[in-house]
Amino acid sequence: MRTTLDLPEDLINDAMKATHIKTKTKVIITALEDLIRKSKIAELKEFKGKVDLDIDIDTIRGR
Repeated sequence: MRTTLDLPEDLINDAMKATHIKTKTKVIITALEDLIRKSKIAELKEFKGKVDLDIDIDTIRGR
């Protein structure tokens, strides 16, 4: 999908240098994928300590 964006050139250049990505398109795609991944991880962290798994670690490890 083609989209026209007005992005700060120095921001794009800094991102390209930091990631060693050579194209603007790839650096934007990478940034969006990373943003989505971090968002999903943050959502999962909300469940920390709230999910009761009936798991016996010793049985799983074969002890």
